[in-house]
Amino acid sequence: MRVICPNCSSKDIGKIGTNQYYCWNCFIEMSVAGDQISSVYQVEEDGSLHSLNDLFIEDQAVPAQFNM
Repeated sequence: MRVICPNCSSKDIGKIGTNQYYCWNCFIEMSVAGDQISSVYQVEEDGSLHSLNDLFIEDQAVPAQFNM
């Protein structure tokens, strides 16, 4: 099972933790709960995270796209 990036639609996604994924194409980190993306962060050059939830997450979670 592979997650597809909601930002750039890349399939170049790595798993970095339990329910956490990283897009190597656009450098965002995603947390997945079940089949929903629950949070999205941009990884800054210094390693800090900047929330992108206001762009990707509305009142309800975004469905995660899986490529099997």
